[in-house]
Amino acid sequence: MNDRIDRRAISIGSSEELEKENMLFWAKTSAQEKFRTITFLRECFYGHEATTGRLQRVYTVFKRA
Repeated sequence: MNDRIDRRAISIGSSEELEKENMLFWAKTSAQEKFRTITFLRECFYGHEATTGRLQRVYTVFKRA
């Protein structure tokens, strides 16, 4: 069993470089894959019911001055 870290797989960069790579990744991703990712994250944060149920309607009434 080899528990050593493969240091060739690690890359170090600035936050600006990582943000740019992230933006390029999502720019190339299809709309279907983006939707799947959003659905997965909603399930992780809010549970399975968040993706199978309907969205709650909320009405807010403001009085004009």
